[in-house]
Amino acid sequence: MALKTGQQYIDSLRDLKLEVYAYGERIPSVVDSPLIRPHINAAAMTYEMAHAPEFEDLVTATSHLTGERVSRFTHIHQSTDDLVKKVKMMRAIGQNTGTCFQRCVGFDGLNALYSVTFEMDAKNGTDYHQRFLKFLRHVQTNDLMSDGAMTDPKGDRSLSPSKQPDPDQYLRVVERREDGIVVRGAKAHQTGAVNSHEIIVMPTSALGPEEKDYAVAFAVPSDTKGIVYIFGRQSNDTRRLEGCIDQGNEKFGIVGGEALAVFENVFVPWERVFMCGEVEFAGLLVERFATMHRQNYGGCKTGVSDVIVGAVTAVAEYNGTSSASHVRDKVVEMIHLAETMYCGSIACSAEGHRLPCGAYYPNPLLANTVKQNATRFIYEICRLSHDIAGGFIATLPSEKDLKHPEIGKYVEKYFSGVDGVPTENRIRIGRLIENMTSGTALVESMHGAGSPQAQRIMLLRQANLPQKTRLAKRLAGIEDA
Repeated sequence: MALKTGQQYIDSLRDLKLEVYAYGERIPSVVDSPLIRPHINAAAMTYEMAHAPEFEDLVTATSHLTGERVSRFTHIHQSTDDLVKKVKMMRAIGQNTGTCFQRCVGFDGLNALYSVTFEMDAKNGTDYHQRFLKFLRHVQTNDLMSDGAMTDPKGDRSLSPSKQPDPDQYLRVVERREDGIVVRGAKAHQTGAVNSHEIIVMPTSALGPEEKDYAVAFAVPSDTKGIVYIFGRQSNDTRRLEGCIDQGNEKFGIVGGEALAVFENVFVPWERVFMCGEVEFAGLLVERFATMHRQNYGGCKTGVSDVIVGAVTAVAEYNGTSSASHVRDKVVEMIHLAETMYCGSIACSAEGHRLPCGAYYPNPLLANTVKQNATRFIYEICRLSHDIAGGFIATLPSEKDLKHPEIGKYVEKYFSGVDGVPTENRIRIGRLIENMTSGTALVESMHGAGSPQAQRIMLLRQANLPQKTRLAKRLAGIEDA
C-alpha cells in the first residue's frame, strides 16, 4: 500500500470500533468529536507532509526490510543520518502544527523493540524478533500510526509492581494460554491512543525476578475487545465545543490528546507478543525507549517554540513594543533557549552508534540532557512570552463578546493596539499564545518521556565519573590515577 495522505489516515479511523469516553459519555466517532478532531488533524499532518516535495526526504525513508518508501515514523534507524533527520522532521512538523503530532511515541517503541527483541533472541534462543519483524512489515506496508504504551498508573510509588495492594496498577499477564496471553491493567497519559491504529505495550520500569508477569511487551489493534479509553481533560478544552477564536490553535489543538487506556482481560495472540517474563530485559527496553524518546524534545519542542517566538514577535508589533530593547532582548533569549534544545538533539543523534541488531541509537547522555533542558527551557520560553504579550492574554473576553451587536464595539475599541491592526488579529494572536503556553502544554514538557528525576538518574549513570576522576587526579599529580 502506498503512503497514506492525511485524508486517507482520517478516513481509516472511521473503520475502528473504539470504546472511548469523555465527560462521562461514550464518543460514537472520534473523527467527528470536536474534542478529539484537532489532535487527529495534527497527526494527519505527519501523513500529508510525506507527500510534500520539500519535506519528503525528512518525513519518509527507505525500509531496510522491503526496500520500499515508508513513513519515517515506521522506519528503523539505519544510520546517524536517520537519527538527525528524525529530529529535523519533528521540528518541521512542530512548526506546521504548533502542537504535539503524537506519532513519535510509537516510532520510538518500534525502534526500542527492534533492538531488544534481537538481543533477547540472541541470549535465550527465543523467536521474539521474527514475530516483531512480521508486525513491523504490517505497520510499514499499511502506513499505520502506533501508540507507544509504557506508563503504568503505578499506584503507591514507594512499592514495586509485585508489592502493590492492587496488582493491576501495573499492566500484567493474568493468563497464559496455548494460543496467547491475557493481560489486565492500564496505561496512563497515552498520547494519540484514541486515534492510533495499533497499541504497542511495553513495561514501565526495570523488574525483579519475582515480577515476570509484568515483563510483557506486545502489540494489538487499538479497537481490540477489552480496551477502554478515558479521554483526559486539557486546558480550555470546552472551548472546542464552541468552535471559536478562543481556542487559539483551532485546527490542531494543544498537546496530544492523552487518554487512560484500560486493558480489561485483553487477549493477545502469541505472534503479537514480544516479551513475556524476561525480566532481565525489561530495564533495557525502558532505557532504549526513554533515550530515543528524550532525543525528540529538541526537535518537536523547538518547532513549537518557533511558533511561540513568531507569535510574541507579532503581538509585540501589534502592541507597539517591538522596537523596545528589553522586548528584543527577551525574544533573543527565547531563541537562544530553543536553539540550545535543538543543538542537544542534533548532537545526541550525530553521536549515535550502531547496536548489535544493526539499528542506530542516540547518545544516551546527550539525549537525557536534551530532555532535562526541556523541563526548564520551555517554562522559561512560556514565561517570557507572557511577559512580552501582556496581561490581556489571560483576561480577553470571548469571541461572542467581540461579535455581540451591543458590546462588541467596546471590545473592538478597548482591546485594540497599534493603529491599522485589526483588533481581531491582536485577539487571535493573544489566544494562540495563551493556549500554547498553558498548563497542559507545560506539564507535558515536564513529565513527557519521564520526569526530570529520571533523566538525572541517567545523567549520573552515563557520565562515567570514574574516568573524570582519573583525569583530574592525573592532572593534579596524584599517583593512583
